[in-house]
Amino acid sequence: MFSLEKKKKILESTELFVLDMDGTFYLENDILDGSLDFLEAVKRAGKRYIFFTNNSSTSSEEYIKKLARMNCVITDDMIMTSGDVMIKFLQTEYPGKSVYLLGTEPLRKSFEKADINLFEAGEGRPDIVVVGFDKTLTYETLTNACTYIREGSIFLATHLDINCPVKGGFIPDCGAICAAIELSTGVKPRFVGKPFKETVDMIVASTGVAADKIAFVGDRIYTDVATGVNNGAMGVLVLTGETKEEDIPLSEVKPDAVFASIKEMGELF
Repeated sequence: MFSLEKKKKILESTELFVLDMDGTFYLENDILDGSLDFLEAVKRAGKRYIFFTNNSSTSSEEYIKKLARMNCVITDDMIMTSGDVMIKFLQTEYPGKSVYLLGTEPLRKSFEKADINLFEAGEGRPDIVVVGFDKTLTYETLTNACTYIREGSIFLATHLDINCPVKGGFIPDCGAICAAIELSTGVKPRFVGKPFKETVDMIVASTGVAADKIAFVGDRIYTDVATGVNNGAMGVLVLTGETKEEDIPLSEVKPDAVFASIKEMGELF
């Protein structure tokens, strides 16, 4: 489907690799074969990498610790999450507005650290409802979110991933939670993680690398690959997570290159 020459050309033209994590670099708590070798190959080639995950259930600090347990040591400027993009978006577009958050404790702590005005359920309604990958979701918090949105609160979400890959299958992700809210309220959310422009803008601003020199690498076409393809960067698909080879022809978004894994990418440098 993609020639060896095409694959090597993508690797050569990339200055910054933005790596997805779960399903791309590791699966749950196990690093995928060849992942560390790929990072070494990137460094030997004089190029850079950072990690970006749409999974907003955990903070950047916790991801740094998780990667360290896999012998991958990075600094805090080498990782971003869709939660980080949402915080930046709220600070820029809705400074001081009250936010009802459907999210885990690490995401809540990130919001508090950034001085986001978090709303607690009670009288009145928040200006905004933000939905993340909330593994602590309850029927009460889901109902609250729906009620506030019906009453006029703005509906935002960290990312649109429908499923999160785990060993043996998948679990419902942020997009699935948002689908339930949308079906109940008739209101569509605005997403800010991959594949949306806000993510690319934040990475360009923080790294200084031009979009056309950035390759987004991941296991999902509709998020990872689409981020690059739709926003002036490159989108590279690896087949170690959600997307299988037979899914590629069915997608409107076409990857710039497809690799079996990032192990293969590292071997082609």
